[in-house]
Parts: sequence; structure tokens; C-alpha cells
Amino acid sequence: MSENIKNQQKILQKLNIEKLNPMQMQAQHAIHSNQHIVLLSPTGTGKTLAFLLPIIAELNRDIAGVQALILVPSRELAIQIEQVIREMGTGFKANAVYGGRSISKDKVELKHTPSILIGTPGRVADHLRRQTFNSQTIEFLILDEFDKSLEVGFENEMVDIMSALPSIKKKILTSATFKVKIPNFVGLKDPITINFQADDSKRLSLKIILSPEKDKLETLGKLLDKLGNQPGIVFCNFKDSIQRVSDYLFDIDIAHECFYGGLEQKDREQALIKFRNSSHQLLIATDLAARGIDVPEIKFIIHYHLPIKEHEFTHRNGRTARMHSEGAAYIIQHEDEYLPEFIDKLHPESIYVESLEQFEDGKDEQWTTLFVSGGRKDKISKGDIAGLFIKQGKLNNDELGLIELKQDCAFVAVKSSKVTELIHLVSDTKLKKKKIRVRKT
Repeated sequence: MSENIKNQQKILQKLNIEKLNPMQMQAQHAIHSNQHIVLLSPTGTGKTLAFLLPIIAELNRDIAGVQALILVPSRELAIQIEQVIREMGTGFKANAVYGGRSISKDKVELKHTPSILIGTPGRVADHLRRQTFNSQTIEFLILDEFDKSLEVGFENEMVDIMSALPSIKKKILTSATFKVKIPNFVGLKDPITINFQADDSKRLSLKIILSPEKDKLETLGKLLDKLGNQPGIVFCNFKDSIQRVSDYLFDIDIAHECFYGGLEQKDREQALIKFRNSSHQLLIATDLAARGIDVPEIKFIIHYHLPIKEHEFTHRNGRTARMHSEGAAYIIQHEDEYLPEFIDKLHPESIYVESLEQFEDGKDEQWTTLFVSGGRKDKISKGDIAGLFIKQGKLNNDELGLIELKQDCAFVAVKSSKVTELIHLVSDTKLKKKKIRVRKT
């Protein structure tokens, strides 16, 4: 058995993955065998691991500089990839850089140069201008969700970055969009395309929920009541609409988190953490949540507002009915409202919300997210936190949920009924020589 295969098996064990899916296996072979690769696969199919495994296998431990640059369209995707690399435990340093935090914090982290740099085009271009790191050592370039970067206006920055990378040997482009145009400045020559376009239409149930009033808030509330305690996303087109929807849902006691570009980065991160660990089952979001973020299997999405373009509609729906699972998409529409042709051709059923069956989940125990004031830089691991919460905090294994470890803190899901007692037992105690505080977020 080769060393690479042994290392890959160790990585998969650390990630609790039994085996790679067909797309990941084909991508791995193509990346090892070719210089220019285009990987097309739907959201949630594991594209990140598909390109990370072969790239990491080809990194050189004797090179001190940045060897692989991964460009992404959003902060969340940068953070997500950085987290995956750290959980892989390969020994290669990775750092994420992005707007919304101080450039000085980036510089501190980049003093010890990472082998893998992940970043948004604007922030990476800024660092290249400042010469924060040496771009001459970069041999691998990955443009993850590259079409989305172009959509959000990063073309000029991407052109600048491409011109500053003289040593590139391998280029990998990924996207969840299948009819995608690759700009000439990317410089792809005879790329190998791996296309895992999936037909999710048979697994996706699409319905129009008719609203008797032009103001659709009441219909949304009734629909969410029918759907019950299942994970889902409500898509709005504007952040002001999100605030209005959020205020209404608070008034009718429907718990949720909000997610959109205007939020502080820490609030966006915590919204996703609480959604991932089931502290909240509902996310009210703009199209920022349509792809490029790490969220669990979603049972439904609701178009409170319809997107303008067909591909945006497709990406939203792609959040559910993923990887052989079933899901539902609902369009809330006033009876006289115009229906775009790209939806009309799908012939969705139109019903009133009262016609839907009530979902009964049988769950009566909720989760709460706790903040722990210690993280990776304090040499604290997930196992350390789990041990403290179970032994000193007297939790059973099934009362402890997802643990997300950051550089200077951690977020832990705990059964809500145990929170008060647990905080009393473990807060202001020492963990790895650090006195930690534990509180509700």
C-alpha cells in the first residue's frame, strides 16, 4: 500500500468518512493526472474534499512558502475550507484571509507562512500588493465556486491575482453551475471536465403556496407552522425584508437565525453554527446562503421572494433534495403575482397553505449553543471539551451535540434542559491550564 493511500485513509478516519463518493474518486484521479481541471458538481456533494485530498498529497514539506492558493467568493467558504484542512490533520499549515477583519490580524497569522492560503479575491489581491507573502512559490491554484466570484464583482481582483502567479503548474476550477463560461484570463488549456450534473427534479417537490394577501407574512407563518421542527431556509431578496420577516416570526414565537451580507462577521458565523448544531432549525437568508456555505441536510426551502435569474432559483433549490435525499421547495405567491417563465415551465402545483399536511416530528428536547472561552491556540481539543462536559459537567453522551473549535474559542451544542446545571459545574474551571468561561450565546 502506497504512502499516499495510507495518509488518505488516516485523513478519512479523522473526518469520520467511510469512503469517497464516485465524484471525489474521479476528481482525485483527474487532478493527479492533469494540469487543468474543471469540476462541476451540485452543492453539498463534497467538492472541497475532492480537490483538497490530491492537492495535499502533492505538497512538498521542504518548501517554506505558500504552495496552494484557494480563491473563494465568500468569507464563510474561506473559513469552512480552513476548518476542513485543520480537521484533516495533515501537518500542513492553512490560513484563511478575507474582508471584514483587520489586515493586521492577517499579517500576524501569515508571519509563519502557511502551505495553503484560502481567501476572497479582494483580500488576497490586497496582500499581494502589500507583498505580505511570496507568490513565487505557489504552484497550485484552485478557484472554488469561481463563477460566483465573478458574479459578486471580483473579476478585476482575479485578473490581478492571476498575473502575480508565475509558477502555477496546476489549475482547478469548481462550480455548482453547469452552463458556465470560463473567462480567458484564467488561462485554461485543454482542461479535463468532470461533470457530475445530477437530476434532482425527481427528489424535489415544488409547490406554490397561494397567499390571499399581497403581504405574505401571515401565509409564511402558517406555512412554517405546518412544516414544523425541520431544518429549512427562507430566502428573501433584501436585508430589509429579512428584518421585517424576522420581527414577525419573533412575534409569533418561531425561533430562527438571520444570515445576510450586512451582518457582522461574528454574527454570520454564529448564525451558521446554531443552524448546523440544531439550536435553531430555521435560517432567514439572502442568496448568500444559496451555496458555498457548510450547512446540514435541509428538508425544505421557501422562496418568500423569487430570485430574478433562473440559476439563482436553481442554487436555492439545490440546498435541499441533495445526495439522494428528498426535499421540498415552496414559492409563496399572491394570486395575481407574475410567475417567471423559468418556473412556469416546471408546472408546480398551486395550493393554499391549509391543504398541506401538518408535520409531526415527535421531538420535545431542544438544543442550546454554549460559548467556551478557549480554543485551538490554547491547545484545547474537541476531546478536551467533551471530556470536561461529560465528566465534570455530568452530561450523558446523547446530551452533548456538535462541537465547533475556533482559534480562541469554541461553540458547543448541549440539550437545553441541562444548560443551567452544566454552566454552574464547568464555568470558571481550568482546561489545559487555561481558566475558561462557559455561557449561552
